[in-house]
Amino acid sequence: MRFVHRLVRCPLLAARPNRALWIWLGLWLLAVPAGRAMEIEEGRALFLSGRYPECVAAAHAEYKERSYSEQWRLLLVDALWTVGRYAEARAIVTNALAQETSSVRLRLRARDVFLSLGDTRQAEAMIKDIAMLVTSRPWAYRDASDLVAVGRAALLNGSDPRQVMDRLYAAAKKAEPGLRDVHLAVGELALDKHDYRLAGQLFQEGLKQLPDDPDLHWGLAQAYAPSEPPLMLASIESALRRNSNHVGCLLLLADHLIDAEDYAGAGKLLDRVRKVNPWRPEAWAFEAVIAHLRNEPGQEQAAMAAALKHWTNNPAVPHLAGRKLSQKYRFREGAALQRQALAFDPKHLPARAQLAQDLLRLGEDREGWELAAQVHDEDGYDVTALNLVRLRETMSQYRTLTNRHFVLRMTRHEAALYGPRALELLESARERLCARYGLELPHPVSIEIFADQRDFAVRTFGMPENHGFLGVCFGPVVTANSPASRHGQRFNWEAVLWHEFAHVVTLQLTRNKMPRWLSEGISVYEERLANPAWGEQINPVYREMILDGSLAPLSGLSAAFLNPRSALHLQFAYYQASLAVQFLAERFGFQTLRALLADLAQGAEINRVLEKRTVPMASLEKEFEAYARAAAQRLAPGLDFEKPGLEDRAEAGAPAARAEWMRTRPTNFWALTWQAGALVKEKKWAEAQPFLEKLTNLYPACVGDDCAYALLAETHRARGDTHAERRALSQWAARDNRAVEAYGRLMELATADGDWAAVEENARRYLAVDPLVPLPYRFLAAASEARSQTAPALQAYRSLLELDPPNPAEVHYKLARLLHQQGDAAARRHVLEALAEAPRFPAALRLLLDIHDQGKTSQPNPPPEAPPQRP
Repeated sequence: MRFVHRLVRCPLLAARPNRALWIWLGLWLLAVPAGRAMEIEEGRALFLSGRYPECVAAAHAEYKERSYSEQWRLLLVDALWTVGRYAEARAIVTNALAQETSSVRLRLRARDVFLSLGDTRQAEAMIKDIAMLVTSRPWAYRDASDLVAVGRAALLNGSDPRQVMDRLYAAAKKAEPGLRDVHLAVGELALDKHDYRLAGQLFQEGLKQLPDDPDLHWGLAQAYAPSEPPLMLASIESALRRNSNHVGCLLLLADHLIDAEDYAGAGKLLDRVRKVNPWRPEAWAFEAVIAHLRNEPGQEQAAMAAALKHWTNNPAVPHLAGRKLSQKYRFREGAALQRQALAFDPKHLPARAQLAQDLLRLGEDREGWELAAQVHDEDGYDVTALNLVRLRETMSQYRTLTNRHFVLRMTRHEAALYGPRALELLESARERLCARYGLELPHPVSIEIFADQRDFAVRTFGMPENHGFLGVCFGPVVTANSPASRHGQRFNWEAVLWHEFAHVVTLQLTRNKMPRWLSEGISVYEERLANPAWGEQINPVYREMILDGSLAPLSGLSAAFLNPRSALHLQFAYYQASLAVQFLAERFGFQTLRALLADLAQGAEINRVLEKRTVPMASLEKEFEAYARAAAQRLAPGLDFEKPGLEDRAEAGAPAARAEWMRTRPTNFWALTWQAGALVKEKKWAEAQPFLEKLTNLYPACVGDDCAYALLAETHRARGDTHAERRALSQWAARDNRAVEAYGRLMELATADGDWAAVEENARRYLAVDPLVPLPYRFLAAASEARSQTAPALQAYRSLLELDPPNPAEVHYKLARLLHQQGDAAARRHVLEALAEAPRFPAALRLLLDIHDQGKTSQPNPPPEAPPQRP
């Protein structure tokens, strides 16, 4: 019907539409073969369902009978291109171009065909032809499909994406809301600009119109890929149900499996792609990536040659391979491939954008920032480039702290508060871990701490969405969230920096050639060795997961990080990885662990290295499972961890059943915890105390906001036993690296007892969690003064002033007093600041007089006046 409608609108036929219609119908009847002709929608259905050989055959037959049909011609070209029969597709478009002088859709398809064969000159000519046609006859291209084709060509010709979206795509969508081409075009434009949220919305809008379109499901999967892997997988599944041969989805799924280090599974998917199209460049590029990761240079070279067989200078091939290698932390190899892509085509913006991020992750900031700015200048709609340009402006205001081994960048405010402590901690980590693993840092390590988690996410991932990471290490560069960035979420920033520096060591030792589980496992393991309160610890939930069979096999442990079922399962993956490293170190010796890293640096595959250095993989898996189960069973062996299985419903019989269940299990962890919590809530302190003491005695490692230590300390405080309260809090604080309530109360109690060492210890514990509040600095200043430690006292008072305290006069006065004792001239400025805040501050007035008097007595005596001369 659409074709008839266009003929009626033709100026040549508009004068006598009835005659024209009958002429056209007569010609059509003469062209129909004796058998029933296939309708174009049937042919498209074959194509969209992945029955490509049948589609090629049908399109050939129909095109032979109806060579005038643009739709059958285009479908035939699409089908031939999809199955990799590029030369045949070129023959079709070449003949058609000689006959059809005005079709923009044909020229757009021809461009893709010419590019697939490396004929860039002819491909560019097609875009120029489209521009010329539309400029000379704009009225002829108002059909929705033509508008979409013109829009795509305009984008390739450098037109403003916003104008294309608003003037062409919007008009096409208005004219024909159900046209799949327009929904694909707008979604693909958003993907091209890395606006994944908008892309997701646009593809969902298209799916409302066309719920069974596999290409729209694929587009939605691409929109979810950077941040929502489960939703991505669901969209891929939806597409493959409708087209099991959908090449785009198979490639995206292979990409996903490469991330999970399931190279065999990815290879099977690539085989499926090549059954559809033996020469699909992306499939061969991924094959080259897998060969590189397996240290098979011959296969890698052969795969790259196959990827470039038909278009030897295709920049998309090295760009894709390099991007994937960079995602696997092979940034130098990735950057080299982006440079190769730019050598093929200096205008290839995706390669330039990826190279910018690679260089920034390698610490080559000057060139990296310049490239990001170039990409933004050339494409102001690229969200990633825009984010990076804005981030550079933000970071230009950061303060840089340095020493021989580190370059630390952070906001000026935070640098003044805990910058020196961060450098000191990093030095401690370097001294310990570099000596332990035998590494000499070749260059200073860059550490960047962000007060805004969106800045951290842009620096780390290119987009402002954070996936829950506190820190990320690229090798020579570490990015981290500051305590200010995680509103309401406590974490120990010192433990984070130690963890990330352990990554620096292992990534540099292996040249970034290590599986994620081993890298994360070593970092968490080293956290626990540095401080028993740091790192993931066994707990009742992890115990249950180990014993119920949720332990991932060593050979596939990296997959647990890529696609966890929940946030809990991701945290468990960190713990399990650290337990695996602990097992390897204890069972085979720490030197074996170092040997593993050395083998990985040579490009060896992890499971082969494990078998080489330990025992056969099957035996190793069994030994590790037994080790993990033993660790789980060692957790509080005096407690029973059976769960009651009773719902907390206030229905008849439930409370009584629960009470009976608990009465018969006097050492059950859940029963003791529930009973103690209920009694504390009712303020029955004397009754709660025995339950809490039993819990802390049988499970001393239990920590957390509502742990037994916290409730026991609350109980002792309510009963007026501050000595017992302090003991409970001290036991809690020694085991929990985020217990700021315990640290704060301990500072109060220790101050009352005059135990200044304990005050300082808990102040530093507090600062490791939250260095952005005044409380720990006040206690630290008092403790340092009491112990005659002037330097830390001065630093604590300066930090207090940075936090704009409610009593600045007092802080300025105390700072002036300490400076005056040292003979520092800055004392005068601070005492004047104190008096500016409180003009009648007696102690400050007296100190000002002392400073003034001391200044007078310290001045040298004037020389005696010379006697008058006689005339």
